[in-house]
Amino acid sequence: MSADTQVRPYRQVARAAATEETRRRIVAAFAAALERLWLDEITLDDVAAAAGTTRQTVIRLFGGKDGLLAAVAERMSEEVARRRALPRAATPPAIARAIVEDYEASGDMVARLLAQEGRHPALGTVLARGRRGHRAWVTEVFAAPLAAAPQAAREALVDRLVLATDVYSWKLLRRDMGRSRSATEAAVADLIAAILAEWSAHHG
Repeated sequence: MSADTQVRPYRQVARAAATEETRRRIVAAFAAALERLWLDEITLDDVAAAAGTTRQTVIRLFGGKDGLLAAVAERMSEEVARRRALPRAATPPAIARAIVEDYEASGDMVARLLAQEGRHPALGTVLARGRRGHRAWVTEVFAAPLAAAPQAAREALVDRLVLATDVYSWKLLRRDMGRSRSATEAAVADLIAAILAEWSAHHG
C-alpha cells in the first residue's frame, strides 16, 4: 500500500469533519439571527460572515433560507426532546418544569417564527412539524390518563393538555404578564392538575 493510499482516507475524514463543523457554525449563526431578526431581514451574506465562511458555501450546503430553516428545525427538535425528557408517570409540577425549561430556551424564537408564518410557506412546514411534535409529546407524557379516558373523548383531553402546555401559554405568562419562571411553572402545573382532576371527575 502506497503512502498516498494511506493518506487519502485520512484526508477524506478530515474534509468531512471540516464540512460538518462548517455546517454546524452556519446553522448556529442562522438560529442566532432568527432569535433577534425577522426572516426578511436575514441575508445569506450576514449568516456566512457570522459563521466565518462564504455565501457560496452556505448556498452549496443548504441551498438558501428554506434549507437553513429545515436544518434549524432539525437541531431544535433534538434539543426539545432532550429538555422535555421525563420519567413515566411524571407529576404535573415535573411536567411544568420541563415545558417551561424548554420554552425558556426556545420560546422567544418560536413565538417570533409563529408571527411570520403567514408570510413564508417554508415556515408553515417547520411550524406544522413542531405542532405535531408537541401533540405527540403530550400524548406520550399523559399516556396513563389518556388510556383511562373513553377512546371517543381522548382527543378532547389531548386538546386541553396541549393548550395548557403550549408556547403561547408560556409567552402570555412570562412575556406579556411578566411573571417569574417559578410562578409560570406553578401556573402551568395548576392548569394541568385542574384539567386532569376535572376530566377524572366527569369521566373517571
